[in-house]
Amino acid sequence: MNYQDIITIEPGKRSGKPCIRGMRITVYDILEYLAGGMTEQEILEDFSELTTNDIKACLIWIKQ
Repeated sequence: MNYQDIITIEPGKRSGKPCIRGMRITVYDILEYLAGGMTEQEILEDFSELTTNDIKACLIWIKQ
């Protein structure tokens, strides 16, 4: 998977933080949910517009 196809950075959106597919959900939002104990399934249930690949891209992006 190429996370660069999923993680986008736009200067005027969320103060230029990396977002998922141009949405207003940031990589940091997802990482905070995971660090707070939410499972991938719980995140996907709360945010129906997200996919498993979106979450994996966040984890790959943070390792870069």
